[in-house]
Amino acid sequence: MANSEHHPWGRVDESGTVYVRDGEGESIVGQYPDATPEEAIGYFERKYTDLAGQLTLLEQRAKRSALASDVAEAAASLRDALSVPSAVGDIEALRQRLNTLDGVVEELAKKQDAENRALLDAAFAQRLAIVTAVETLAAEDPTKVQWKQASATLDSLFEQWQEHQKNSPRLPKAQSTDLWHRFRTARTTIERNRREFFAELEVVHRDSRNKKQRLIERAEALRPQGAAGISSYRSLLDEWKTVKRAGKKHDDALWARFKAVGDELYGHKGVIDAKEKEEQAANLEKKRALLEEAEPLINATDRVAARAALQSIQRRWDEVGKVPRSDDAVFEGRLKKVEDAVRALDDDHWKRTNSVTKVRSEDLARQLHSVIEKLEAELVITKKTGDKKAARETKEALDARKAWLEALDQ
Repeated sequence: MANSEHHPWGRVDESGTVYVRDGEGESIVGQYPDATPEEAIGYFERKYTDLAGQLTLLEQRAKRSALASDVAEAAASLRDALSVPSAVGDIEALRQRLNTLDGVVEELAKKQDAENRALLDAAFAQRLAIVTAVETLAAEDPTKVQWKQASATLDSLFEQWQEHQKNSPRLPKAQSTDLWHRFRTARTTIERNRREFFAELEVVHRDSRNKKQRLIERAEALRPQGAAGISSYRSLLDEWKTVKRAGKKHDDALWARFKAVGDELYGHKGVIDAKEKEEQAANLEKKRALLEEAEPLINATDRVAARAALQSIQRRWDEVGKVPRSDDAVFEGRLKKVEDAVRALDDDHWKRTNSVTKVRSEDLARQLHSVIEKLEAELVITKKTGDKKAARETKEALDARKAWLEALDQ
């Protein structure tokens, strides 16, 4: 048998019992019968190597920031193994290393606890943000919410909730329960608001459909009137614009029916307008020809012939119908220049003959005043009746009498 002095940490006695030096004393680690002392010591040295390897592995795990609780659990198991050693080696050195590891694990645990708290705080903040978003949506005025977008947002928030609950750190039960209760309450409010909104909207749509249907029936009753029904159709269109929408499913079809009536009425008007445009174009050429006949009178010297010619032209002018509005003012202006020139001939004639009739001027003046009053009254009547020709002739006679009276006063 080998003597204990031959090994620094253990010995084997004559019975094959193996001892290990532990502090100031020694303790039995076990027996290895039917073996040499070297084999017995070697067996328990290998056990020591295993213990040292386990400790080294734990030190490396702690250095790599493994989960502190796992390292601590393994270290406690190793400590139990070292409390009653069954290996030969420097047991106290392993205990010292284990004590040092305890300090490392304690600091690691503090760090990981802080990190976990930060992760939980962040997870709580993220889930709270989801809840707040749902509550904000629930607090909106249901009549102003874009429900298609709101429904998509609610679905997205619920998916975020499920994803967060699945993949984020597990929140304390009290926090998790409170947040879920708030989320569920807000979601229930949103769904209730949505149901109530669409129920009310259906009432509005039904009322609008009925109103628009009645407007369509009134519009269709105008068809026999043709273009004459356009004014009434426009009034119906104004009413149509005040009616709310009848729902996407019905609105387009209702409008198509209503518009079809308008298209038909305006189609009749288009035929009339085309015919009227053609007639006005012909009338324009007639008046153009009359102007070509009238405008040479601007340079006339025979007032009687000029007056007769102008009256003939004016009579035919009035018999011509309407011309395009864009040309009417221009043509009327050209004719007025001719009328002014012919009237000027009358004025000149009056001035030249004034000395001959001077002796009768006072009597004539009274007569002129009387005639002017009658002509002014007649002019008012002709304007009211719309007799354009009579009004023109009365106005010319009135202007002539006033010119005579003005000449008498000079």
